[in-house]
Amino acid sequence: MTNSQRARFSAAAASIGSGVLLGLTGPAAGKLDDSAGVAVSAVFSGGWSWACYAFMVGYLRRSKLESIVFSSLGLTVGVTAYYLFKSISPVVPPGLDAGAVEPGEGILDKILPWTMGALVLGAPVGLLGNLARVPMWGGLLFRLTIPFIAFYETSMRLEVEASTADPVTAMTWGAVRLVACAAALALVGHTIWSWWYGRRGVRVGKPFRPER
Repeated sequence: MTNSQRARFSAAAASIGSGVLLGLTGPAAGKLDDSAGVAVSAVFSGGWSWACYAFMVGYLRRSKLESIVFSSLGLTVGVTAYYLFKSISPVVPPGLDAGAVEPGEGILDKILPWTMGALVLGAPVGLLGNLARVPMWGGLLFRLTIPFIAFYETSMRLEVEASTADPVTAMTWGAVRLVACAAALALVGHTIWSWWYGRRGVRVGKPFRPER
């Protein structure tokens, strides 16, 4: 096995492993009976965090093809792990007997559509992550993808679900929205600073030519 093949195999294994970790973190945290568990579950069960995962997998690969394949593969494995965990160890709603919830009930009805969606949507999000590698203004809009998704999703949740959600979850959504705004401003500011610094560097390094 060549070095490039080893690197590619390691990247694929890392994508799958991190996908499994992402899939298990949200439902596992939801089993904890404290505010920290609720907050972690709200973060890792949101659609924006899954998009962020696929985006980062694509961002870390130089090859566009690898960005597409590894993002799609890792996201599919993560979604499968997520619903397998929730089906094997379901959360029992308050006031309901634990014996009334049968583990594994309706597992295929949940896994099949969501894994197909992950398989299809992981590819373009991974490609966006790869395109975000383009420096300066060329990649800025792509780099703003995840802050925009996080802001939009949490805004919709706060508008529609805040009245029925518990206070910790609603506060977590609000915090994520603020962080998304801060991240977007930081990305724009960094691009402006890099552009200005680059122009200034060109001016400073420009050789002196006396006027004729």
